[in-house]
Amino acid sequence: MKILYMGTPEFAVGPLKAIYEAGHEVLAVVTQPDKAKGRGKEMQACEVKEYAVSKNIPVFQPAKIKNPEAVETLKKYNADIYIVAAFGQILSREILEIPRYGCLNIHASLLPKYRGAAPIQWSIIEGERETGVTIMQMDVGLDTGDMLLKKAVSIDAQETGQTLHDKLSVIGSELILEALCRIQEGTISREKQEDSKSSYASMLTKEMGCIQWNKRAAEIERLIRGLNPWPSAYTYFQGKSLKIWEARIIETENRPEMTAPGTIIEVGRDSLQVATGEGILVLEAVQLEGKKKMSVHDFLLGNKVEKGQIMTEGKEE
Repeated sequence: MKILYMGTPEFAVGPLKAIYEAGHEVLAVVTQPDKAKGRGKEMQACEVKEYAVSKNIPVFQPAKIKNPEAVETLKKYNADIYIVAAFGQILSREILEIPRYGCLNIHASLLPKYRGAAPIQWSIIEGERETGVTIMQMDVGLDTGDMLLKKAVSIDAQETGQTLHDKLSVIGSELILEALCRIQEGTISREKQEDSKSSYASMLTKEMGCIQWNKRAAEIERLIRGLNPWPSAYTYFQGKSLKIWEARIIETENRPEMTAPGTIIEVGRDSLQVATGEGILVLEAVQLEGKKKMSVHDFLLGNKVEKGQIMTEGKEE
């Protein structure tokens, strides 16, 4: 089958690799333009482009996929089907109708739940016990198309955004090959989504990582895991930002009496206990502004931390 593949980040590399190695003809890869990154602001290609270049697959990087010039370029490839995985741009109806078999999306949730940009992270933040991948026939709505295939996976108690991302990329790779095979055989079936069961997984921002200590310890712990590695959860301590990479909960119905949320209530050899709105959060790995990620044990060796100090939602004036 002649395929045009649209994707940008690391998540999209696994399915592209699987399609290529299965012997499908990948006519071209469409991905986002290179971006300036790092302190030197050097232009850097995304992971999908890097893989495509390594396999001598043509790469098309339109700034706006809906522009007439870009649409005409897509038509010239004469692909049987478009495969889309975290591409980062919305496809118009005109584009969706170009290929013979339409456009398939590899979506990292069990639709109709968690439509939108960040389903992986939100499934952890919201405390879901399972998620998965859905292969969807795309339409003009936001992840509203008919479902073709699904596969579920449990969310482990220590799951992070990164570990779940990696699991779902593998599942997506397997499912898209099955979908292509069944489309060629004519055995694929469609299932409409129930809109009433949908929820929106909004785009992640750095601001959403700021810890609100008046929330329950369980909520904060899920935020920490869900936003690992990006944009990461953080607080402020002694006038500097402090990223929290690993934490666990001490189950208790209430914080210590008369203790404000964010207060350090115990300084151990390898951990810090912080009061929350409900329960205690034990910090185990952190990263102080301008420093590398480290265990709390190492952090305490280089920083004076005392019981009663407070972690805040903003820098103290």
